[in-house]
Amino acid sequence: MELSDLHDIAARERANRPPVEIRCCSAAGCVSSNSPAVLEELRGAVQSAGLQDRVKVAAVGCMRLCCQGPLVQTVPDGALYQKVTPESAPSIIAGLQGGQVTAERCDAAAPFFTQQASVVLENSGKIEPERIEAYIAVEGYHALHHVLREMTPAEVIQTITRSGLRGRGGAGYPTGVKWATVAKNPGERKYVVCNADEGDPGAFMNRSVLESDPHRVLEGMAIAGYAVGASQGYIYCRGEYPLAIERLQKAIKQANQRGLLGTDIFASPFDFRIDIRIGAGAFVCGEETALMASIMGGRGTPTPRPPYPAEKGLWEMPTLLNNVETFANVAAIIRRGPEWFAGIGTERSKGTKVFCLTGKVVNTGLVEVPLGTPLRRIVEDIGGGAPDGGTIKAVQTGGPSGGCIPAEFLDTPVDYESLAKLGSIMGSGGMIVMDQTTNMVDVARYFMEFCMDESCGKCVPCRAGTVQLHRLLSRILAAEAGPEDMQRLEALCQMVRDTSLCGLGQTAPNPTLSTIHYFRAEYEALLQKAGPGQRRRLPLVAATDNSR
Repeated sequence: MELSDLHDIAARERANRPPVEIRCCSAAGCVSSNSPAVLEELRGAVQSAGLQDRVKVAAVGCMRLCCQGPLVQTVPDGALYQKVTPESAPSIIAGLQGGQVTAERCDAAAPFFTQQASVVLENSGKIEPERIEAYIAVEGYHALHHVLREMTPAEVIQTITRSGLRGRGGAGYPTGVKWATVAKNPGERKYVVCNADEGDPGAFMNRSVLESDPHRVLEGMAIAGYAVGASQGYIYCRGEYPLAIERLQKAIKQANQRGLLGTDIFASPFDFRIDIRIGAGAFVCGEETALMASIMGGRGTPTPRPPYPAEKGLWEMPTLLNNVETFANVAAIIRRGPEWFAGIGTERSKGTKVFCLTGKVVNTGLVEVPLGTPLRRIVEDIGGGAPDGGTIKAVQTGGPSGGCIPAEFLDTPVDYESLAKLGSIMGSGGMIVMDQTTNMVDVARYFMEFCMDESCGKCVPCRAGTVQLHRLLSRILAAEAGPEDMQRLEALCQMVRDTSLCGLGQTAPNPTLSTIHYFRAEYEALLQKAGPGQRRRLPLVAATDNSR
């Protein structure tokens, strides 16, 4: 494969493109709303109308406004239809010939679409994820050819460093620094790992990228492998994402067949293989040491750090771990330059971020905005605010590791530093909106129950502490707790946070601590509601008790 071959594939793809394209979302959200049947009806209507030479029906990736799926768009006129049914789908084809369209129209000029930016999602909803030719036609694998032919590994790392890209998995560690650390550490072999074990409640950013643009992630991993000196990559994907796994498998097979993965890529001495490892649904395997243990065939439990994976990771060799969205930014940075990427966002938080906007908000789905965008713009302008005339009470960011931000701070810019000052984190991108009907103590209990159930049980503070915290929160909600229980709750939160082995336990108290800080009145109201006769002493659980 040469650059000229990529150009030839792209030219053929453009030449064979008919005047009209009907794009039907085939990501998991719309699939669950029966988009495969819609797709079949659209293709059947094209066939019946004899429009095969003028109209193409394409199964594309996520179109972002998930709450209105299935979504269908006609190109080039840009007409967008929502909640399309198999019965209304043929009318879209009839409309091309002057007939009446009964499918419900969606406003493509609404703020939900116009106020977003597109870097990671630039191809999502536009190309067919199961066809490598569609990716190549939008400059796919051009960045990989450029780095293999025009750049040294050190120059690639310098480019990523200058871009200011930070890890999108939650911690926000500078990507260029991580790559440089892996590159300089000696080892007979090195590995690149993509963390696709997305387990936060309300989060589906990584799943959508893998379902909509899988080759983008593969190309980013290959570039990373060249930069750090690795020849083997692994994608660790949770088993609950069967469609993402299926499309990854097809993408890897296609890339291997085209010589874009495997040996002597682009007639260079660079070899890079990518394999998939499927997780079994353990949230803790999103933690990097537990993830690596699972890849190696062991039980997915965390281990103390240091040593860090960059020094001793898979099979004691230097290992680079980044999440899906981080790798999805790489090819665009190489193509457009680090200065372009660094020009988006804020001084310390560069680029865009993909969020999953869910909860008590009108528009739920995928949102990509420049870092530094005010939270209010995301929730009220793009999200449409609370439904049914309600008011926003709080926004929870960062999943079980994050915090609840009250409405008074909606003008806060969404970046790593600003969210941390409010006691929350960006996390991988989950954003759950709560309205005036939400009980914040119940929210804290929900996330604590999640962490309690997902604890691997290896360390006592997390194994026993999350159980005690959940019981305390349950007693407060049931109006069976007293002031001393509130004191115990806060002290136990600090203990679990400070003494747990890994990030799961260390961050498990965050939703509780943030709700206590900002919504303490709701706790106190429940404490006052409990009369002395209603209070009961909390039975202690032994540290060795791993029952739920």
